[in-house]
Amino acid sequence: MLTKEDTAKIVKKYGKGTNDSGATEVQVALLTARITYLTDHLKTHKHDHHSRRGLLMLVGKRRRLLDYLAKKDLEGYRTLIKQLGLRK
Repeated sequence: MLTKEDTAKIVKKYGKGTNDSGATEVQVALLTARITYLTDHLKTHKHDHHSRRGLLMLVGKRRRLLDYLAKKDLEGYRTLIKQLGLRK
């Protein structure tokens, strides 16, 4: 899971300040970290359907935030997906 230090690093890297956890870019980066953690968890625990449902909900939330960011700031969207490695 994400520790406070990991969260602070992500907020500092993608936010405008150290307390800018509400920015869309920061939220997408935090969701991506949680999705990566849950994906690794589900590789070892294949029958954990409650976590699988949570993962699908996180993916949907990240998708909605990315759609919003693409409408609001297309160039910021492109740099974010490149930094996070979401699109191939």
